[in-house]
Amino acid sequence: MAVTTIAWENNEVVMIDQRVLPFEESYVRCTTPEQVADAIRTMVIRGAPAIGIAAAYGLALAAIQAPDDAAGASARFEDAAVKLAATRPTAVNLFWAIDRMKKIV
Repeated sequence: MAVTTIAWENNEVVMIDQRVLPFEESYVRCTTPEQVADAIRTMVIRGAPAIGIAAAYGLALAAIQAPDDAAGASARFEDAAVKLAATRPTAVNLFWAIDRMKKIV
């Protein structure tokens, strides 16, 4: 039986709640970058690769929810990047994903 750790579904980040494993299979749905940051901080999602993916998805949420003006969009994206970076200051994959997303944007 395959279990999905993290996925992008209908502009939401869906991740298995690793805090309740192995006793329960529960998923957390995040619709904002702030919710993704909270999920990383509270250890809903664990493991270096999954944390990096979550950060990239969080920034994707920031990008699609950004205001139409360039300055507002840039500010929203940067604010989300700062909030995500603060979740796990020593997580290498987290910063790798944030830096990569910044280069893409």
